[in-house]
Amino acid sequence: MLHIYNTLSRQKTPLQTAEPGVVRMYVCGMTVYDFCHLGHARMLVSFDVVQRWLRASGYRVRYVRNITDIDDKIIRRAVERGVPIRTLTEFFIAAMRADERALGVQAPDDEPRATEHVAGMLDIIGVLQSKGLAYQGADGDVNFSVRKFPGYGKLSGKSLDDLRAGERVAVSAGKQDPLDFVLWKSAKPDEPADTRWDSPYGPGRPGWHIECSAMSRGLLGMPLDIHGGGPDLKFPHHENEIAQSEGAFGGTLATAWMHCGPMMVDAEKMSKSLGNFRRIRDTVADAPADDVADYTANPRESEMLRFFLIRSHYRSVQNYTPDNLQDAQHALDRLYQALSNVAPALVDIDWQSPQAQAFRDAMDDDFNTAGAVAVLFDLANQANRDADARASGLLRALGGVLGLLQTDPRIYLQSPTRFLSGGAGAASLSEQAIDGLIAERAAAKASRDFARADRIRAELRDQGVELADVAGGATQWRRV
Repeated sequence: MLHIYNTLSRQKTPLQTAEPGVVRMYVCGMTVYDFCHLGHARMLVSFDVVQRWLRASGYRVRYVRNITDIDDKIIRRAVERGVPIRTLTEFFIAAMRADERALGVQAPDDEPRATEHVAGMLDIIGVLQSKGLAYQGADGDVNFSVRKFPGYGKLSGKSLDDLRAGERVAVSAGKQDPLDFVLWKSAKPDEPADTRWDSPYGPGRPGWHIECSAMSRGLLGMPLDIHGGGPDLKFPHHENEIAQSEGAFGGTLATAWMHCGPMMVDAEKMSKSLGNFRRIRDTVADAPADDVADYTANPRESEMLRFFLIRSHYRSVQNYTPDNLQDAQHALDRLYQALSNVAPALVDIDWQSPQAQAFRDAMDDDFNTAGAVAVLFDLANQANRDADARASGLLRALGGVLGLLQTDPRIYLQSPTRFLSGGAGAASLSEQAIDGLIAERAAAKASRDFARADRIRAELRDQGVELADVAGGATQWRRV
């Protein structure tokens, strides 16, 4: 049985769904005002693995991940660039989708945008106001009365006296309590016209938190089976979602809450506000242009980055360093080398077999991908040791459950990468140049000029290309 660590209960519990065999999962997605970085990549890949495993386990999944396309940061960036809000957000949505393709992240079943659900947000605000949980301040903003909602802080574990306004919540004179948060922001005279909607409270726009209450309820209802997001969303965003949704409609917003761990750089969380982030596109593509949303990703480096994220448990603290990426490249290459050494048999996964059962046990234990990846290495060792085509086939099949190991091994191993010793040197040698040197080496061997053959082999090795002579006189090569 699948067990999930529930942030709300602070323990692992069996997955419980409102409808048998169906999982309704809502994950808070991107605020589209800039390019995605590796911290975002961790969230995207973590919940991609979750939905993949749920489907592999036989559940029918309705996966919704929203897009925040109206926000103070979006408005500031659009004004800086002198473009309409929609022009800015469409560009960064396209850039986000290019990143997702590079990482092998499957599209969610629904990807609602905040600007498409303003009417639903106003409906919820109206219900909250009728229940005395919302009020309009003198500045025109409509706020939620935090102290009037019993149980506020149950997700984050903070008491009201400990809490402070979240980083996106501006404290204004219109609030009755500093902890109150904005549901509807009154339009300001200096803001662009495309940032405001008509409402019973005057022209304005929704606050950040209300959007997810409206979109999750509108598309999935209550309770959600799983609500997920990044580590920084636990408070205030998810705490405020609970207050809004449960305050308006009673019941429970979500049965299980999941939060992935942070991506760290030098003991600090990777974030745009700290300026210590590395963009996804800079990691998997050569010199991507900032004025173009799409790009061509390096297939070897893209899968390495996905593998780097998956090899750690989704809740763990993960540290970014170039050395860690290089180690991930070496490790993934070992798996592909096993597939290259022993051609995989075409197999259906027998979940009763020892290796598949060990993989399933790991994934059923709160999506323990670290344990599942260990099974992949056991299979690679077995394939290499015993020339076992079935083990190689099961390695490929189980890797596919995680979104890994589906590229032709020859194409993968011959693709250049900046994260191995060959680096730029290997990348600078074209396939034609390598094939030419291999042909020269073969001719040297045929004429018994073994010194020349050894020099060519050493020359290629110095430039990050390793040769392997195989049965029948053929020579295979890979970039290392």
